[in-house]
Amino acid sequence: MIPRSAALERLLERDDERISEAGRTILLSHGVERPRAVVLFHGLTATPKQFRRYASDLFARGHNVLVPRLPKHGYRNRLTDALAGLTEEDLRDLARESIVAAGALGARVTVAGFSAGGTIALWLAQRHALDRAVAIAPFLGVAAIPTPCMNVGANVLLRLPNWFVWWDPIRRERQMPDDGYPRYATHALAQLYRLSRAVMRDACEPPAARAVTVVLNGGEASVSNGAIRATVRRWGAAGARIERVDLRGMPPSHDIIEPERNPTLAARIYPAILEAIDPVRDAAA
Repeated sequence: MIPRSAALERLLERDDERISEAGRTILLSHGVERPRAVVLFHGLTATPKQFRRYASDLFARGHNVLVPRLPKHGYRNRLTDALAGLTEEDLRDLARESIVAAGALGARVTVAGFSAGGTIALWLAQRHALDRAVAIAPFLGVAAIPTPCMNVGANVLLRLPNWFVWWDPIRRERQMPDDGYPRYATHALAQLYRLSRAVMRDACEPPAARAVTVVLNGGEASVSNGAIRATVRRWGAAGARIERVDLRGMPPSHDIIEPERNPTLAARIYPAILEAIDPVRDAAA
């Protein structure tokens, strides 16, 4: 049996009565250490449920799978103000704890994440000898805002009052999915950008991960594809080989993997994302 590591216990024990069923950390374990463990990081204001289908299919392929709940996320009260207190340090701590927990689940560790989760995946890839890291539409900045302006803007946001902004000001709390938060805190976004800035800064050195894949959404409406491409080029200049998967012919959208928001789109790109996380060539190795 897999020893219940202290790191894994800490992740699971965070999910008290305040956390919804969909918001709880997902652990799919075969009961023994497997050749590969996969850690999936969900996006800002989402829950582990966002990756439920991926987790189930990866588990069916023989992997142990962990989908940790991001700090301040997953509360039963979707209008909680908990997200106002999210910090860059919270995200770093969660990332490190997840990798330690995964070390008891698999001989090799793959991490993948969407949006904010993609940022976490890239931050880990730079620092840890992972087998593979996959960043799906990672948040390295806001679309159409140059990086120097983002740097200034994030600092300004942290000096201003912490506001909550509706993702959809028309539907407000009625928007889907009904397990995620319908609004975000401006300070939380700025804190996430601090982590993004660390990723971009450190790309002057090759990542520690064996393989890194970045998935770009050709119809991206929110995050900066320019910042993502610039970071990949910077890694390339440092001698790293970063694989890019370009999703072409996409409608204007960011939330491409959320099955409850756009089920047709999520189903359409599912095979490509699953292949990026768990390539057939790796499974055969």
